[in-house]
Amino acid sequence: MGKSGLNSIFSWQIGVFVQLLFLLIVTHSHKLDGHKHGKGRSHAAAGVHLLQQNHTVSLTNGIVNVLLTIPDGMVISVTYKGGDNLLETQNKEDDRGYWDLIWNKPGAPTSMDKLEGTSYKVIVQNNDQTEISFTRTWAVGSARMPLNIDKRFVMLRDSPGFYTYTVLERLKGWPAFDIQEGRFLFKLQENKFHYMAMSDDRQRVMPMPVDRLPGHGQPLDYPEAVLLTNPTNPQLKGEVDDKYLYSCDNKDNKVHGWVSSDQGLGFWMITPSNEFRTGGPLKQDLTSHVGPTLLSMFISTHYAGEDLALKFQTGDYWKKVLGPVFVYLNSDLSAKTNPSVLWNDAKQRMQKEVSSWPYNFPLSVDFLKSNQRGAVKGQLLVHDWYKNKMAVPGASAYVGLAPQGGPGSWQFENKGYQFWTQADQNGNFAITNVVPGTYSLFAWVPGFVGDYKHASDITITPGSNIQATNVVFVPPRKGATLWEIGIPDRTAVEFFIPDPNPTYKMYPYRAPVEKFRQYGLWARYKDIHPVTDQVYTVGLSDYKKDWFFAHVPKNIGPKQFAATTWQIIFDLKSITKGSYTLQLALASANAAEVQVRVNNPNSAALFTTRLIGKDNAIARHGIHGLYHLFSIDIPSTQLVVGKNTIFLTQARNVSPFCEVMYDYIRLEGTA
Repeated sequence: MGKSGLNSIFSWQIGVFVQLLFLLIVTHSHKLDGHKHGKGRSHAAAGVHLLQQNHTVSLTNGIVNVLLTIPDGMVISVTYKGGDNLLETQNKEDDRGYWDLIWNKPGAPTSMDKLEGTSYKVIVQNNDQTEISFTRTWAVGSARMPLNIDKRFVMLRDSPGFYTYTVLERLKGWPAFDIQEGRFLFKLQENKFHYMAMSDDRQRVMPMPVDRLPGHGQPLDYPEAVLLTNPTNPQLKGEVDDKYLYSCDNKDNKVHGWVSSDQGLGFWMITPSNEFRTGGPLKQDLTSHVGPTLLSMFISTHYAGEDLALKFQTGDYWKKVLGPVFVYLNSDLSAKTNPSVLWNDAKQRMQKEVSSWPYNFPLSVDFLKSNQRGAVKGQLLVHDWYKNKMAVPGASAYVGLAPQGGPGSWQFENKGYQFWTQADQNGNFAITNVVPGTYSLFAWVPGFVGDYKHASDITITPGSNIQATNVVFVPPRKGATLWEIGIPDRTAVEFFIPDPNPTYKMYPYRAPVEKFRQYGLWARYKDIHPVTDQVYTVGLSDYKKDWFFAHVPKNIGPKQFAATTWQIIFDLKSITKGSYTLQLALASANAAEVQVRVNNPNSAALFTTRLIGKDNAIARHGIHGLYHLFSIDIPSTQLVVGKNTIFLTQARNVSPFCEVMYDYIRLEGTA
């Protein structure tokens, strides 16, 4: 080995020794403080310390220590109360804790950019707070992703965790490119963390990464799904592992993480706001999965498709702050036998973080504090003339501000910020802490089809508190309801969801989880309707039992599938001249086409959606994707007195995942 190599090893050893000495001094001072002042004072006495040595920097406050590379900004170690590194030390240093974006030039394959910094700077360092920055500036002609990056990490005094956020910016004139995915993640020690929790119901002992490999697992219909045939934990044999089993809506994705039962220690991702996520409150995304991997998703096409990819043209300017999110660590010896103790504590911490939003400590000028933001409030009323002569309160309506667009455009919005709330039973709403700008006011109301958009856009300025007026939603309707199927709630959860194939064992959760969160349900349609397709008779059938939750093709042979046609049979006592209306609301669509025919299955289609959807909800164990509503005119001449049949054909059949999930179907009389 050359002299330079020996010098490098010697410098590395000195760096490690200095950091260990620093931690020993801090730990010793905590013990002395504890003896002098009692246990409750030791953390506060320590304050926040920063140590930079060679190519690393550590942040510590006596509770948590975070070690990052310089100038890249990769998290290579996280320790808690002087313990071992909780990140997977078998991984390379750039594969333990990091931000990344999946991007591509138009028409080119995607690649991963881990947002490696090229410059490092201490923004502030004192006993109460340390904030550090890792930046990268794009240069014309560079092959890198054309973005300026400012990646921040923040540690506060006496805080059992740390914060991270990133400011992304592109300038006009820079090359066109797309972003498919953006996230911050950790890969934890696989020999320590085995218990995952992401909701009160979905908590479980997880498989090991090796269980997905040949000899332990059998790949199923797509790479993410693996049947556990010889898992490390024999109790998991027969289960399917798939990261999409642990997805949830953005509005519910506030805290999730892992527990090391042998240590009684928890490692959690807390997301205190949805304002920086794409797709609005109903967008679904990943949380935690086998690895053990812990994610905070900001941008993705999951459950939506290419519509949610960010697409930049040469003339576009864009800047956005992603985060901050809070990485929270906790411990309790009782968690060795009852890991839910740490989940309950993490939920309480999440509520504290949510109530503190927007944070007052981030020092980037691009993250706006509460006094730099505004608010809007009002009362949403709903006027459906068939149900009520007068407008009634929009109880439990989802009301939000999003970048300007048409009704429902918030589902596809991916570059700006969105701010949502849920109205009370009287339709009253207040949307607070809104970043200044001009927005459209959107809403949708459970129990009613369609999307609301206020007639006037709303401009938020710092400190403004706007009272929105004339907020009245008139849901789509042309005539009186003759019959209806389902509940207009933007999901297919109320329809018949079968038990899974007995081949696939369900994990014995403490409480039953939603039935749609199971592998292989698309194949159960053929088991239930082996010869003929579904027939639903209005007035006799029960949509909870007789309407399959997903309109899928039928398997007719190895990798062969046939289009399926469902029938809705109904009686009309009389016919009124004019046009009837079929309100057809879809909760999901993936590579599908719904064709509508009336009283003649062999006639030309009265209506077709054409090829629609890329949300892949059924393969990802979802019960909804993007919402679509079609109002279809049916000439009275196509209807008869007595028995009538509407034929719904899902015509696409290239894979078992070509599907639509109906949200709600209604036939209306003439206007």
